[in-house]
Amino acid sequence: MTVPWEMVVSGPPDAEHTALLLPGGMCSARSWAEVMAEPALEGTRLVAVTMPGNAGAPAPDDFTVEHYARITAELARAEGADVVVGFSMGANVAYEMAVSGAFDGPLVLLGLALSAPDEPAFFRVAIRLTTVLRDLPMVALRAGVPSMLKRMPMTDERKAELAEDFRRNKPRDMRLGLKAYLRWLHRDDDPARRLCEAKVPAWVVHAEKGDGGLTAHERTVLQACPTTTVVTIPGNVFLLPNEVPDVVARYVREALAAA
Repeated sequence: MTVPWEMVVSGPPDAEHTALLLPGGMCSARSWAEVMAEPALEGTRLVAVTMPGNAGAPAPDDFTVEHYARITAELARAEGADVVVGFSMGANVAYEMAVSGAFDGPLVLLGLALSAPDEPAFFRVAIRLTTVLRDLPMVALRAGVPSMLKRMPMTDERKAELAEDFRRNKPRDMRLGLKAYLRWLHRDDDPARRLCEAKVPAWVVHAEKGDGGLTAHERTVLQACPTTTVVTIPGNVFLLPNEVPDVVARYVREALAAA
């Protein structure tokens, strides 16, 4: 099946390395603008995409993380990606690409959630409420985004751009995608161990507060893993690619050096 990917591409077309950038849920390829503008990545070809069913992009036939991983791995091969960088939902897709064997290059996983306790309780409750209330919790979730963006250290113009991308999300697609995501989080297969066993270089990056986290077991396993680097950014950061693009670019550079 041909996927109509929405892309934003920067950098030299003949660059030595290519990084594929996967945004968070409800976000578009444009959410990577700050990272793509970082001088440290000037010589790298950067391919940012909007995941199907997000930010108004055409919905996939299958919203499971496993399906997203399969179609995104095909894209990574087609684009010659050496490194995959994912934020939030995009990090889950990148993780699944690695543990399934569909991609064996370095990963930068921003705000990765590996199990249900890694996500805030209110978020999980909102998803569960869709079983009874259908799209209404998703409408409310989408409506709350502009107030969240007000606290972000960005220009008003940039906040308006991001808010418009969030507004493009269709409540039905949000409901189907997030219900599939919650099912994925409830698997009991020791996901941290699976990432280590994939033997791919991986940088797992979280903030102290704001973007979810890892359970004590997950953190212990990943810190002991020889191929995984666990990074904790000080302070309260929610949208890592937008709020700390210089930090993200630093770890993308490290991943590219390992490619």
